[in-house]
Amino acid sequence: MGEKWAGLAARREAAADVLLAVAVLAFAVPAVVFGRSFPALPFLAVPWWAQIAAAVAAAVSMLVRRSVAWPMLSATAACALLAGQTMPLMLAAYSMTAQNTVRRWPWVTAVLTGIYALADYTSPYTDRLPVVVAVRAVTLIFLPALVGTWVWRYRSMIRELRAGVRAREERAAAQERRRIAGELHDTVTHAVTVMVLNAGLIQDADELDEIRKLARNIEDKGVRALTELRELLTALRRKDLPPSAESVEGIPRLVEEGRATGLRVALHYDVPEAALPRQAGHACYRVVQEGLNNVRKHAPGADVQVVCEAHGDVLNVSVVNSGKSRAVPVRVPAGAGGGYGLPGLRERVALVGGRLTYGPTAEGGFALTASVPFHPPDPGEP
Repeated sequence: MGEKWAGLAARREAAADVLLAVAVLAFAVPAVVFGRSFPALPFLAVPWWAQIAAAVAAAVSMLVRRSVAWPMLSATAACALLAGQTMPLMLAAYSMTAQNTVRRWPWVTAVLTGIYALADYTSPYTDRLPVVVAVRAVTLIFLPALVGTWVWRYRSMIRELRAGVRAREERAAAQERRRIAGELHDTVTHAVTVMVLNAGLIQDADELDEIRKLARNIEDKGVRALTELRELLTALRRKDLPPSAESVEGIPRLVEEGRATGLRVALHYDVPEAALPRQAGHACYRVVQEGLNNVRKHAPGADVQVVCEAHGDVLNVSVVNSGKSRAVPVRVPAGAGGGYGLPGLRERVALVGGRLTYGPTAEGGFALTASVPFHPPDPGEP
């Protein structure tokens, strides 16, 4: 679409230049043909064909006025001096500043004003009052040049505004891509990790009931993941969370899933009911989800402590593992996750006004901690 509009604008500019060239010819050539032209320098005997040539040169120069100014300035000045035609001179004064093709435009404008005043003063068809001639020269040459500078500044401002809009659109698109990548990472990685772990446990299970239980867990997790993905794609159209987006109430279920896949997880959960907005609650849920996934991938034999409790107007969520390894029957593939979880999680928590920290502990484990502000419910509210 941008290329289409750029091509249309270029064609419109070319058409405008052609119309200006035609206007110069229509103004200057008939004056020469019908004997209304005159040389601004009376001591020069300028033949009619030279005057026609000067008018044609001034018209042709209008076709290149957007890229270079000196052909236009030279040709229009020659047309004014040789044929006494000053209208092309006015167009040149405006064009050189409107296109910003002259560096020291006040000096050039002064020269053009002098040429116009000379042609006007020597014209047999106007009065020869010096004050009136000077006023006309300043009005018809300097004023168009001044207007051209305003036009150039306005166009420059519009270009800067458009560039700023494009830059903001690109930043917004990049942020949206990161948000989508984060949602997909959190949804898909957690589901696939749990399914892989359950599939590994099935290989070592001997009892049919246990196999069926693990298979049901895989099926339930797959169905839930597909539902979340479908709702996520729908919600992305309106930039909102999907209806099934989990909040802090889903953290105990995450812990139970971790225990079912062989993790030794302890949970301390103390959160007031209806205390968090959906965005903040969903961010806390993703913190625990990412923390447990990282334990499965990097420290499957460690003891894990999950804490979710409110202190004042801040909800603290943490996932801390001991770092002590033990034999485990299932190992998550090393490439699972892709390494995009923690940076995306930090952005997610920051969007709700919280702060995420992570790093190794003194005991050799790893801690993932988030603090999310919220407004506790008023005790007097129903």
